[in-house]
Amino acid sequence: MFEFSKQILQKVSFDRSLFGKELTKSIKWLKKDEALLLKAWCLATFGHVYRDVIMETFEAL
Repeated sequence: MFEFSKQILQKVSFDRSLFGKELTKSIKWLKKDEALLLKAWCLATFGHVYRDVIMETFEAL
């Protein structure tokens, strides 16, 4: 699921709202350790654009 989540997030990264929704879904699907890996990957890959969305989403869950 981790790799699948990465693929989905890359495909929806053009839209802030859609990115946030898909990130929320991905976190719910993943185990805790995978969610932490996803957070690190998101920050490294999309942090320059969506840092606020990523941090808010992970804090809310």
